[in-house]
Amino acid sequence: MRLPSRSCSSFPLKLVSSTRIPFAIIQMSRRSVSHSPPPPSKRAKISHLTSEDFKGGLMLAPMVRSGALPTRLFALKHGAQLVWGPEMVDKAMLHSTREVDRMSTLFTFLSYFSKVFTIQPTAATGVVSFNGVSRAIFTCHPVEKPYLIFQLGTADPELAVQAAKMVVNDVSGIDLNCGCPKPFSTHSGMGAALLSTPDLLCSILTALREAMPSHITVSAKIRLLPTQEETLKLVEKICNTGISALTVHCRTRPMRDRDPAVISRLREIVEFVDSLGKGIPVIENGDCLGRPDMQRVLDATGAASVMIARAAESNPSAFADAPLEDVEETLIPNYIRLCKYLGNHWALSKFCVQQFTGKRVHISKATAHLVKQRIAKAKCFEDLDDWISPWDGGREFQDIVTAIDARPAKSRSIALSTSLPSLIVPRSADLDPITPAGTVNPEPPGLGAPGPHAGPTFLPACVSGMDEPSPTPGSDVLLQV
Repeated sequence: MRLPSRSCSSFPLKLVSSTRIPFAIIQMSRRSVSHSPPPPSKRAKISHLTSEDFKGGLMLAPMVRSGALPTRLFALKHGAQLVWGPEMVDKAMLHSTREVDRMSTLFTFLSYFSKVFTIQPTAATGVVSFNGVSRAIFTCHPVEKPYLIFQLGTADPELAVQAAKMVVNDVSGIDLNCGCPKPFSTHSGMGAALLSTPDLLCSILTALREAMPSHITVSAKIRLLPTQEETLKLVEKICNTGISALTVHCRTRPMRDRDPAVISRLREIVEFVDSLGKGIPVIENGDCLGRPDMQRVLDATGAASVMIARAAESNPSAFADAPLEDVEETLIPNYIRLCKYLGNHWALSKFCVQQFTGKRVHISKATAHLVKQRIAKAKCFEDLDDWISPWDGGREFQDIVTAIDARPAKSRSIALSTSLPSLIVPRSADLDPITPAGTVNPEPPGLGAPGPHAGPTFLPACVSGMDEPSPTPGSDVLLQV
């Protein structure tokens, strides 16, 4: 079997050790085994989100394209309390297919007569992809699940529920987009168009709350209406649907980012929501520059938390007390490595990186321009080999996992093993799939959809002398050779 050659569009397989195994009965599993001391028999349960988790923090706003998985992970690493994914339209999600990048096994036959072959496990990242016709339209990862809010674009209660059920096992909350003023959202009655149809808006939230499990939060993100009286009436209706949190973008529908946010109107809204006695936190969105600017906004509005978009789009470390400087050296290389490791599509990775800016201390403006120019000309990750190599995105990913796991217990951190996989495991093993540190993820084909390595490749009957068994997803497979 010929391995594909290394190119921008091929699958470079990361070969682990080639182990020669005698002609025998081999019991294979998609799960990996640790060579380090065994983990505790029981892991601490991950607590679920409540209204309290929406208070006292700095949140990552939902951003189309910019809110990609690598950006969300960097935001969590640098202190984001919760992260919102980019708005996903209900019908797009309903036409997608969920796939998980699990470890697979490739058998390379060395000799038919000697009955010897080589087992070469490929890398696995655990990335969950919802794939459209030609590419992944939404990706997430289990490490961010305790902090991930899925934002839904919809104008139909039934479609909203169906779409939410597709991601319910991969997120901790569902947020209804009622504030996006862009035509791609409003032309179908979604986004900010819902502000003009409050009954429909509230029926969607009610349907979501009734259909979702109790541990999945339901929230909404709105904009200010032209008058304060109209806004308060809408807010009261929304709060009566059973939501866990409300985000208010302090601009009206016609306003754009270049217009200053009207944060002075929010305090009255916050006080009104508090007077309802439902314990619903109000999150401010608009014109916060990051962690150092967060207190100013809280003092001015009385909001429970603050959500940032443009500041995080420019620098995902804006959630830290001291955001990264000289991002051309301190952020961009690591971000690109992580993108490649996670199988993030190059065009999307390139777009996000081109938005990054920050304070320059040791990097000149000319050097920063050359870096951006170099990235702009690149057509795939490999075009940056001489600058970014080694491609150790797995190490950056483990740094992120460590940072998340170091959070206080109330932050619902989850532990991930960092041990190496094993080629042969007992049928009784019950360990989660993990990725070896420093492993590079195979490049996805086409426009970023996961590759065809979702399960083991079996021995052909001409070699094994028997028909291959039909595997059950998630279970072990017994191969007789």
